[in-house]
Amino acid sequence: MPSLRRQRDPEGRMSLGDHLRELRNRITISAIAIVIGGVVGWVYYERVIAALTKPLTDLAAQRHSVVNINFAGMTDAFALQLTTSLFVGLIIASPIWLFQIWGFIVPGLTSKEKLVARLFVVAAVPLFLAGCFFAFIMVPKAVAVLLGFTPTGAYNLQDGSQYLNFVLKFIVAFGCAFLLPVFLVALNLIGVLPARTMLKGWRPAVMIILVFAAIMTPTPDAYTMLFLSAPMVALYFASVGVAFLVDRRKDEHKPDWLEVPDDQASSL
Repeated sequence: MPSLRRQRDPEGRMSLGDHLRELRNRITISAIAIVIGGVVGWVYYERVIAALTKPLTDLAAQRHSVVNINFAGMTDAFALQLTTSLFVGLIIASPIWLFQIWGFIVPGLTSKEKLVARLFVVAAVPLFLAGCFFAFIMVPKAVAVLLGFTPTGAYNLQDGSQYLNFVLKFIVAFGCAFLLPVFLVALNLIGVLPARTMLKGWRPAVMIILVFAAIMTPTPDAYTMLFLSAPMVALYFASVGVAFLVDRRKDEHKPDWLEVPDDQASSL
C-alpha cells in the first residue's frame, strides 16, 4: 500500500480519503488480531478469571467472610467471559496494534521510518506488558484498602461486571502509560520532537504524570501514587537521555553546508 502511494505521489502526500482508508485498514488488522488473541483468552478463561478475582478470595480467607463477585442477570456471566477474553486478546495482540498505531502516525515510506517502526515495537511491547504487570501486582492492595471499609460480619458481593471493568481498566491504563517514553523517543528519531524541548517541558510532564497516577490509583494513600508514578518519571527522563544521544549523533552526521554562521544567518 505505501509503495502504491509512492508511485502515485513521489513526495508521499496523501489525500483525506487515503488517510481514512489507511485508518480503516489498520483498525481492521488490529481488531482481527485482538479477536484471534481473544480466542486464546476464551480457552483459558477459568485461569484468567481465577487470577483476577484472587484478591477477593484471599481477602475473604483472611477475614473469614464472604467476598466474591456476583452475577445479577442471566447474560452477565457470558458478557464477563467475553470482556475478559478480549482483554487477554488485547495483551496478546499488542505487538500488532502497536505497530499499526505507529504506522498510521508515521507512514513507513522510507527505510529509516521502517527501522524506527521496528525499534518502536521492540521497545513498546515489553514496556506495555511491564506496565500491565506493574498494575496487576498493585490490584490486591487496592482491593484490600477499598473493601477494608466493609463492616465486620457483612457480606460484600461485588458486581462481576463492575469489578472486572475496574481491574481491567486499571491494568490497561498503566500499560498504555508506560508507552509514553517510547512515543517520545520515536518522535525524536524522526525529527519531530527535539531533546531540548523534552527537557524544557519536564516540569509539566512530571505534573501530568503525578495527576495521572493520582486519578488512576484507587487507594487514598500517597505511597501508592508515588510507587506508580516513580517508574513513569524515570522512564520519561530516560527517554530524554536517549533523545539527547540521538540528537548528538544527528549533529555529528550533519553536512557541513547546513552549518551557517550566525552573522550570515542574521543577514539572511
